[in-house]
Amino acid sequence: MRFRIIAALSLLIGATLFTAACGSSTSPSSVASIAVTGTAPAVGAVTQLTATATLSDGTTQDVTNSATWLSSDPTVVTVSATGAVTGVGPGTTSVFATVGAVTGALQLTVASGQ
Repeated sequence: MRFRIIAALSLLIGATLFTAACGSSTSPSSVASIAVTGTAPAVGAVTQLTATATLSDGTTQDVTNSATWLSSDPTVVTVSATGAVTGVGPGTTSVFATVGAVTGALQLTVASGQ
């Protein structure tokens, strides 16, 4: 009988600790939004863009080097894997930075080089 009570208490304590650990808030915060900042280059020039993630806990994190970058019109600007944009031709385009399933965008207008 004593063994059954000890086993039942051990099982109850183990289940309680497991439930508490699973409900813990120690898991990493997820990306809620991404802000892309920077300036448009002139044709033939290069500028650096920055991607800043706002996490679900309200903190921010620089994700410039871990984001996936894309230009909507590579005839206006090209963008490197680190967010460096090169002006290719005059016009307006958007540049996107994506981390996971979250994307931020910045519209850039490229002027002709002088």
